[in-house]
Amino acid sequence: MASSGFEGFEKRLELVFTLPVGGGGVQHGLRLMPVEALREVLDEAQCTVVSAAGNAAFDAYVLSESSLFVYPGRVVLKTCGTTRLLRAVPVLLRTAAELGGGLALRSCRYSRGEYLFPEAQPFPHADFADEVGYLDGAVPGELRFRRSAVLPPPSSSCGAASRRWHVYSASSSCFYQRPGDGRTSHAIGDEMTAASGIAGVNPRSLVCAYAFAPCGYSMNSLDGARYATIHVTPEDGHSYASYECTSDDTADALASVRRAVAAFRPATVSVSVSYTGGATSPCTAVAEALEPLGLSCESHAAEEFPGAGTVTYQTFTVAASTMHEHDK
Repeated sequence: MASSGFEGFEKRLELVFTLPVGGGGVQHGLRLMPVEALREVLDEAQCTVVSAAGNAAFDAYVLSESSLFVYPGRVVLKTCGTTRLLRAVPVLLRTAAELGGGLALRSCRYSRGEYLFPEAQPFPHADFADEVGYLDGAVPGELRFRRSAVLPPPSSSCGAASRRWHVYSASSSCFYQRPGDGRTSHAIGDEMTAASGIAGVNPRSLVCAYAFAPCGYSMNSLDGARYATIHVTPEDGHSYASYECTSDDTADALASVRRAVAAFRPATVSVSVSYTGGATSPCTAVAEALEPLGLSCESHAAEEFPGAGTVTYQTFTVAASTMHEHDK
């Protein structure tokens, strides 16, 4: 409780971990966190459990200061008032490491509104720059893609300052090799295939994958007379992935394209389709396949090449409605 009034805006932290391929004995992952470890996490955040429930998917805790949700590979912790939410991050990471079984942090997301009483907040929460610095030091270096932002930016004239939203994000790419990994590039490529979700794009196919050092990935898949191929080039700030498949079944091809897009979750997508004969343009079907993933068609074009068929080209971007994070 701040002496100047209660801080209603909640701080929200989400940590996502990569579970080992196949699950095995760690299929419950973070849900196996000992009671003592859970208590230490919440002690650091300065809150306690007042009620708990769970089902087959996750455990939910009502806290003295908001809520905690624990999945096998994800933790969401929300606290309000003058809690020290970010102080729980090192404890959560240490606990995940102690659980063993290969739990590895894949992403960290922190967000909050504009404090009414920033002077009452404990370190590092009084200033967003301190929060960013604390998180940069707490999360492992493998989370190479880091960004912080204030929405709308301070220079913007949109709305009152009290309505600004602060966001920090750090994430890794499964297409980077771990330092010191002594396995073959084929073995690492197989792991990347499974961890990225690529294995589910064409589940019937035989996949031949290869991991490049220090980063990058290529694969070919064989399904009868049909092939598919994926190539990934990760970069700081942006990454590129391509997917190509052949099929005489339009519905099957569109389903695999949708699964590929779902695996990569790109901000922008370009889709080109080549077809012959009097087939109906696939543009509408492509849009219907991708729009449920939060993508909006920005442009489309088609050109017929005499004797060679027709080529369509469409571009998609993440729809504005999926880009905003809301809190009450």
